[in-house]
Amino acid sequence: MHHLGFSAILLFRCFVFRVLINTLHCRIPCCGMGSSYAILSMHFELLLNNLKYCFCSPTGSHVEWCKQLIAATISSQISGSVPSEGVSRDYRVRKSFGTLTVTDFRMYIKSVERDPPFVVDVPLGVISRVEKIGVQSHGDNSCGIEIVCKDMRNLRLAYKQEEQNRLEIFENLVTRAFPVSNGLPLFAFSYKEKFAVNGWKVYDPMAEYKRQGLPNESWKISKINSSYELCDTYPAVLVVPTSVKDDDLSKVAAFRAKGRVPVLSWIHPESQATITRCSQPSVGPNDKRCKEDEKYLQTIMDANAQSHKLIIFDARQNSVADTNKAKGGGYESESAYPNAELVFLEIHNIHVMRESLRKLKEIVYPTIDETRWLSNVDSTHWLEYIRMLLAGAVRIADKIESGKTSVVVHCSDGWDRTAQLTALAMLMLDSYYRTIKGFEVLIEKEWISFGHRFAMRVGHGDDDHADADRSPIFLQFIDCVWQMTKQFPAAFEFNELFLITILDHLYSCLFGTFLCNCEKERLKEEVSTKTISLWSYINSQIDEFTNPFYVNYENHVLYPVASLNHLELWVNYYVRWNPRMRPQVPIHQNLKELLAIRTELQKKVEDLQREAATRSISSSSDRGSSPSHSATPVHTSV
Repeated sequence: MHHLGFSAILLFRCFVFRVLINTLHCRIPCCGMGSSYAILSMHFELLLNNLKYCFCSPTGSHVEWCKQLIAATISSQISGSVPSEGVSRDYRVRKSFGTLTVTDFRMYIKSVERDPPFVVDVPLGVISRVEKIGVQSHGDNSCGIEIVCKDMRNLRLAYKQEEQNRLEIFENLVTRAFPVSNGLPLFAFSYKEKFAVNGWKVYDPMAEYKRQGLPNESWKISKINSSYELCDTYPAVLVVPTSVKDDDLSKVAAFRAKGRVPVLSWIHPESQATITRCSQPSVGPNDKRCKEDEKYLQTIMDANAQSHKLIIFDARQNSVADTNKAKGGGYESESAYPNAELVFLEIHNIHVMRESLRKLKEIVYPTIDETRWLSNVDSTHWLEYIRMLLAGAVRIADKIESGKTSVVVHCSDGWDRTAQLTALAMLMLDSYYRTIKGFEVLIEKEWISFGHRFAMRVGHGDDDHADADRSPIFLQFIDCVWQMTKQFPAAFEFNELFLITILDHLYSCLFGTFLCNCEKERLKEEVSTKTISLWSYINSQIDEFTNPFYVNYENHVLYPVASLNHLELWVNYYVRWNPRMRPQVPIHQNLKELLAIRTELQKKVEDLQREAATRSISSSSDRGSSPSHSATPVHTSV
């Protein structure tokens, strides 16, 4: 086990804090923090739910229990006293004193009156908003702070108005929670933990394309973007048709939004049908054409001898694509691309998805209306949007596998819905991506290297919580993957904990994996040399993230059922902070314990079998040497 160490501790004057906690939790890898500094520490008065199954001493390995989330809910309103009718009869509220410490990585609340202590542990990178609030009807504790998190958690703190350090504490919390907005580096650049595996070596684009059988006679590996001059949001290594000249590629880039030309993501090992990704064409209201772009897509189609057609999947709604056309964007017309079929997948934009998640958060916290649970979930449309993504990816995979037809996938800029669809389709088509390393490669390739704007969509270290560019695009992708693991429980090498860990560190800023917006930015910030990869942490203890029931269905294509009847809300992620919906022990922990028992019993059976075999041999030997069982001489006559 690694321990949190402070090389320096800066303590402010302690004072009493009352904490109204909507979400309480204990979850991050307990790794050595190196230069982590305590920004503040104080005593507080903590209102805790006396839950009969929470706050028990963890057993088992560190990793197993670091991954468990202990949550409690006591109030739906910060203003006014806690209404008795708002508290379940299974809940009893009492006061407890403890200590609140804020470092440059986490906010750590510990109750000293419980044995074992009750702990709330929140990485500062998870915080979306910190605001001062007034707290009525709480006696002397009339001032407060509300902390809203990106991972469905909220915390509300109340303290005495006359406390002299309250402004200093608030400012320190804001400064450390939003380092980018305050001219400070993200904590990942200070984190120096050593792991047995170097996660930055997981993805090598040349090795991945070689695994796919590339280059070949139809496709080449191009270095035209080695200096990121063709497209500054694309990776340095691209796969393009062999016959395309660099000059023509540059003209295609000028015609595509943000210069994101159609490039190969995946090729079928038998039919040679391909998935290529790009951004929308700059057709505009006057239906502008680009002969190089038209020829380029024809070349992509010709590279597949199995089909004389090209399917263009536009992830957007048709109406939205028309609106974009009026703004200079647009889509491919069948008159300009005669051998292409255009299909709109009608997937909503980033703003709709952000609003859907906001609605989902409202119904899972701070209280759950169990009588209207299903209708409330339905009203968020979250599962409907998950269904649409899965349905779109299934259509892409089916065109590749069954139709042996190459496809082009794009949305507007080609870094949000495009990444969701190509990655999901590749996951369905290629069993390699269903392994732990393969899934890491898939994320590195389709999301990170191809420029999904993680910093913009997540808002790492940025205090502008109302930024319209924020959206749960990557979260939706992981949710879709989880839905697939539910439908095909033995087809994936990784378990649910693996997916939750990825999402937790999407926000935590502990690792450099999801920092910045594109490969060019990461190279400039020296992310791979100055930070640690999330895959270093995961791959150094890979057994913890392995599905014990995994069967390698090599060359098997998975077609998940994209129907609301077969989809469910991912309770262990979205509702994990609420004890009314959360299981006491995670499923992966139960499975590990059952498998350990099975292994132990199998060993006993094998020992008994060996013992029985030894006794049988010994008994046969005794009978063979006994006079009463001596062989009768055989007499022959001639």
